[in-house]
Amino acid sequence: MSDDSLRDRIDTSKPHSARFWNYFVGGKDNYEVDREIGDQIKSIFPGLVDVAVTSRRFLGRAVEYLAGEQGVRQFLDVGTGLPTADNTHEVAQRVAPDARIVYVDNDPIVLAHANALLTSTKEGRTAYLDADLYDPEAVLKAAAGTLDLSRPVGLMILNTLGHVADHEQARELVRRLMAGLPAGSHLVISDSTATSEGMIAASEAYNASGAVPYHVRTVAEIAGFFEGLELVEPGVVRVPEWRPETSGDAGSGAAVDAYCGVGRKP
Repeated sequence: MSDDSLRDRIDTSKPHSARFWNYFVGGKDNYEVDREIGDQIKSIFPGLVDVAVTSRRFLGRAVEYLAGEQGVRQFLDVGTGLPTADNTHEVAQRVAPDARIVYVDNDPIVLAHANALLTSTKEGRTAYLDADLYDPEAVLKAAAGTLDLSRPVGLMILNTLGHVADHEQARELVRRLMAGLPAGSHLVISDSTATSEGMIAASEAYNASGAVPYHVRTVAEIAGFFEGLELVEPGVVRVPEWRPETSGDAGSGAAVDAYCGVGRKP
């Protein structure tokens, strides 16, 4: 795709979730419209910054666990977002240089920065797919060009499923993705939750900004994504409370309105 056609697809007149999140984690790939709604939401609910930061740390811990303790050497990261520090491939390949990672997003702003995600160790490999969460079978077929889908895969869906308004549809999309992966694969999910008035107000303000809406869910709904899987201890918990020892998140989970979990396909 040419740079001109990419630019034509990027709307800088409205906030964008990837750029908005990038602003919250200290990145530079955002526009004034994203910073304006970000500052507005900070004034409503400053805790959303903690959600962004601790969710990013959870990604690192989850990948380290899968690559280090479970021997997973393949990762499918759906809803990649904008590259920052410690992306999935960087964490995985620090633990296992031969790890292979496929990133998936269908957003032009992410595609424009995809080259930053395509670095790799010489032993491993990374790839980027311009593909859609709403077509899981096409995602899996394209990912098979890089990953061996007869071997376990770590499926990462972080801060993405809120874009699917209907919870049952979101569950079905997750089921279809996991159905194409073998036993021993793992599902990793984190998302913001409707667990405080502040988070609910922040979500409403964001959705009223003209951005593509993002829906916060209950903890029970987050847990529902893991139906049929074996939950890894400590189960579905606030993101700072999932094996926090390695990232300094221990004890910081009380005020964070985001939950996560890791489940193994038996």
